[in-house]
Amino acid sequence: MNVYDIAGRLPSIPVLRDRCRALAVLELIQGTGYEYYSYTAWDDDEAALMNNGSGDEYTIVFGEAGVFILLFDHESAMSPYAADDDMALWPGLLDGLPPEFAGHITEPAFCDGDDLIATAVLWRRATDDRWHAGAGITFPPSRGPYAISPDGTDRLGILCADIVDDYVDFAGDYYGTAIDRDAVAHIAALRPLTDDVVRTLNPKSSLATVHTEVAATGYPIAATAG
Repeated sequence: MNVYDIAGRLPSIPVLRDRCRALAVLELIQGTGYEYYSYTAWDDDEAALMNNGSGDEYTIVFGEAGVFILLFDHESAMSPYAADDDMALWPGLLDGLPPEFAGHITEPAFCDGDDLIATAVLWRRATDDRWHAGAGITFPPSRGPYAISPDGTDRLGILCADIVDDYVDFAGDYYGTAIDRDAVAHIAALRPLTDDVVRTLNPKSSLATVHTEVAATGYPIAATAG
């Protein structure tokens, strides 16, 4: 799997935004304080983020012009840190990037000094009918029999289909606990959040505890909730 494969699988912008919000809410309910997936304001825009705490991350910026995705896999041979000398971005990553997204290339959050730090970049303007990636990227050889993606884009795979089963599997692996599939499906469908759903997903939490943070993502909350 690489950026071209993912570009052909990612959903429309509205569906992608909904899935990102749902993942963020599921993580907030876990109550760890170190959310693997999150959703937040990004200047005048909004952004979905993934951070696994081990140096791998993505940011999906939702703006008026469209959506910009930047991903970094710290073990990828495509990392600027893998270059011997000049922190060069992998050839082709930004080829064809529309001017609407040019400001992201110098965004301090995406850079180390003046250097953009990325192993994959995708974009889709609000008027586009598909996702795009840089033209003519030549990927490095596989890192071994267990390597899934040369550029780390396998981490976007959870967003390419209904997130329910993937999140149930993720939570089982990452948190070491079984998680209720029906409650996950409730959130994936963006049905209003209730205290019963919160407690099903995390018996130690309550809607009152996560209310403010969930509301900040734009996720709907049941009218009777505190």
